[in-house]
Amino acid sequence: MFPSVSNPTAELSLGSEEVPGKSRRSPLQTLYNGEQLELSEEQRSLQDRRELLEEACLSHTKKRRVLSPKDLKHLIVDDKHGLIYCYVPKVACTNWKRVLMVLGSGGRYTDPLAIPANEAHVAGKLRSLSDLSPAEINQRLRSYLKFIFVREPFERLVSAYRNKFTRSYNTAFHKRYGTKIVRRHRQNPSPEALEQGNDVSFREFVQYLVDPRTQRDEPFNEHWERVHSLCHPCLIHYDVVGKYETLETDAQAVLRLAGVEGTVRFPTSGKSTRTDGNMAARFFKHITPLYQRKLFNLYRMDFLLFNYSTPEYLRTR
Repeated sequence: MFPSVSNPTAELSLGSEEVPGKSRRSPLQTLYNGEQLELSEEQRSLQDRRELLEEACLSHTKKRRVLSPKDLKHLIVDDKHGLIYCYVPKVACTNWKRVLMVLGSGGRYTDPLAIPANEAHVAGKLRSLSDLSPAEINQRLRSYLKFIFVREPFERLVSAYRNKFTRSYNTAFHKRYGTKIVRRHRQNPSPEALEQGNDVSFREFVQYLVDPRTQRDEPFNEHWERVHSLCHPCLIHYDVVGKYETLETDAQAVLRLAGVEGTVRFPTSGKSTRTDGNMAARFFKHITPLYQRKLFNLYRMDFLLFNYSTPEYLRTR
């Protein structure tokens, strides 16, 4: 239904008059016109990531297909500033949604952190690209700045596990997924564990992920779905590929391109127990080489597309 967009110069030729309510230079024009001049280190880094992603897509994707509306559910649209953001859970997406709520609030919100986290995730608070007509979707894909933030796949996965399965308040996840995981992957589970599903181990979670029945039954939950399945980076040309590892610098670059760096600040993380490579290594220590290999194969495309090295702690033989 929607042709994939992979040529930024074609996007540029549309000009800013196609962006509703805007007459100044669009973020897309700012990015690519700036690149005709001498590139700053930051611009060079963003360009390198785009090129690496494009090369990886050419090398590892066999055939292109047409986008459908369900492919676009994770793409949030900001018409006022000419932005499209594909949100990836566990990659600062709560703070990005808060920032976009501030930008679209007409002054009602000024501080992203004043917006409760649960409010940022309420359906309908932000406009999804999938809600628009095919013509509106195509026009925005061509003329808006499209950005995505990614993270080392196994650090994101461990972060999702810690958040959804080790926090007592996440009872909905325990009931929805934990009980199923315990039933399938634990020998002689207790009646309490079968009913509550609140003590799933990381090993059981990994077994659940690589079990062929899991994806046959239903799609992965967005918190552990692969980024390439959520955001389709080989079908949609992302102008900025931000990384969790350089979050503050990359977020600032997006806000500067949108011309709003003086209006809103991207919140800095105050977390002291952020999931990093060392923490991921501790979790993977208890996973057998066979399951490590199966899990790596499952997330392999995210490692390849976003230029992440195979973790040193992996034992796949």
